[in-house]
Amino acid sequence: MRQTNNLYRQTSTRLEETANFEKQIARLDDDIRKLRIDFDIYFNGSTKRPPLEARARLESQIKRMLDNRSMNFSQRYQMNMLVSRFTSYRELWRRTLKKRGEELI
Repeated sequence: MRQTNNLYRQTSTRLEETANFEKQIARLDDDIRKLRIDFDIYFNGSTKRPPLEARARLESQIKRMLDNRSMNFSQRYQMNMLVSRFTSYRELWRRTLKKRGEELI
């Protein structure tokens, strides 16, 4: 009886970890979308400074999440899709800033 109870606890914590990581992936997707909007606002001239701090925070968040070894295949696929989208946006922002004559820090 005690072993099945322990197994149940391990299963429920594993499910909680999976649900928590799914929430982090959804939050990361929202953060990428918000950062893209912030850069669009900057490039349209509405703000004076590019959102480089927000980009750096997002990069560190991505690195932390990629270090998670307990991702299943679905989560790893979602993370790779988000990372590739973020990387393409980051290169677009870098090229646009370079074209405007601004240097990235």
